[in-house]
Amino acid sequence: MAEGFFNALAGPKAAAKSAGNKPARAVNPLAVEVMKEVGIDISKHKPKMIDAEMINEAHKVVLMGCGRDSCPIVPKDVVDWHIEDPVGKGIEKFREVRGIIKGKVEELLVELGVRNR
Repeated sequence: MAEGFFNALAGPKAAAKSAGNKPARAVNPLAVEVMKEVGIDISKHKPKMIDAEMINEAHKVVLMGCGRDSCPIVPKDVVDWHIEDPVGKGIEKFREVRGIIKGKVEELLVELGVRNR
């Protein structure tokens, strides 16, 4: 969801890549559904394994709650948003998390100078 929001809101000024240390086989259908509700299609997104190249290319790395102790690659410029994983908690939890992620992405875009407040 964060990659979808970032890329939709940043336009051509910046790009995000989402990856993890234990990627799922597919994007959760509830994530796809709640993002469609706000006009963003992430149905073609594929979960990816994080690697050193992604980290090296990144200007900023955002963790969603895995923390420095359990993530295999953690650079110096990192922020952890500590967002609860909505998997298994129903569509309302996905909607709640979607709202949190959207707010965090908007703040990040301002911080990066991609958008104004």
